Amino acid sequence: MEASPIKRSGEVIMTPIEAPSGSDCDVSIIIPAHNEEESVAHLHQQIVDAMGQSAVAWQVVYVDDGSTDQTFQILDAIAQRDPRAVVVQLRRNFGQTAAIAAGIDHSSGTVIALLDADMQNDPADIPRLLEKLDEGYDLVSGWRRNRQDAFWNRRLPSIVANSLISAVTGVRLHDYGCTLKVYRRDILEHVQLYGEMHRLIPAYAGSVGARIAEMPVNHRGRRFGRSKYGMARTMKVLLDLLTTKFLSNYVTKPIYLFGGSGLGLAFIGFLLTAVVAVEKIFYGIWVHRNPLAWIAGFSFVSALQLMLMGLLAEMTVRIYHESQRKPTYLVRRVVNRPEDTVVVRHIRVRR
Repeated sequence: MEASPIKRSGEVIMTPIEAPSGSDCDVSIIIPAHNEEESVAHLHQQIVDAMGQSAVAWQVVYVDDGSTDQTFQILDAIAQRDPRAVVVQLRRNFGQTAAIAAGIDHSSGTVIALLDADMQNDPADIPRLLEKLDEGYDLVSGWRRNRQDAFWNRRLPSIVANSLISAVTGVRLHDYGCTLKVYRRDILEHVQLYGEMHRLIPAYAGSVGARIAEMPVNHRGRRFGRSKYGMARTMKVLLDLLTTKFLSNYVTKPIYLFGGSGLGLAFIGFLLTAVVAVEKIFYGIWVHRNPLAWIAGFSFVSALQLMLMGLLAEMTVRIYHESQRKPTYLVRRVVNRPEDTVVVRHIRVRR
């Protein structure tokens, strides 16, 4: 049954209807918010307008990330009148990635849509992304083709970062920084989010064989407040890229990284040792006066340390996977899987 809409400052900010149950929810829209008291009411109405014509059952999960203004109070009022709205209040400001993780944990949809609370992303794009997802993709990423931000401190660093991330991970997207994305839940279930890694989820997904698409989306200038992004966040993303590359390529075989680097240093050490020997034999340069000898020794010691680190990492990885029975693979589907299979082992006894 519909209830009367809430009004604030003469504006209708929501029109509630009955919420879907957890098992019936198709789409969960996750929105982290930090000090967005001027935006969230308008944003919620825009979401209602955008999703109102959709046939899918949906919910919106707001995560108040330690706001110090009236953001939580406004979200609480929204949730009281609209049962499709879930509000999670964190004890302090943990950061956008942690807030997104909390929203995913408290959602129930089979599809997850991420959206910023600053109203620069347009909720009207969500149905379009969902239609693209239905074409057989696991992830559809928004691309702010006509981005309404300053060039030097926002767009230029983003262009550099997107190019670098695409080159390093092999998952080529124009706009990793666009929060507006839709995912199938099973893709996110195996991803633990830390730091600023929510922007690198497509790289994780690509490493396990997810089918990824990208669509241009509407991007609007900031209407309320001021941006909470800056150059410092760009640097954090680049550092997280190193972690992403390691976790995607070497998490189950760290000896390849550490051992390979160690072998490379050992090879350099052998070459330098050969050069030192030639200089001693043919030119009479004493070994203890030759700086190449010191570099060769340092290369051998570093190579040994890296190989030992690789062996320790291999032991740690095995303990991690085997103690928790975590598989080293992800299955997309199984066709004609027998529900009950009895395996009989015939043992031949030698008489």
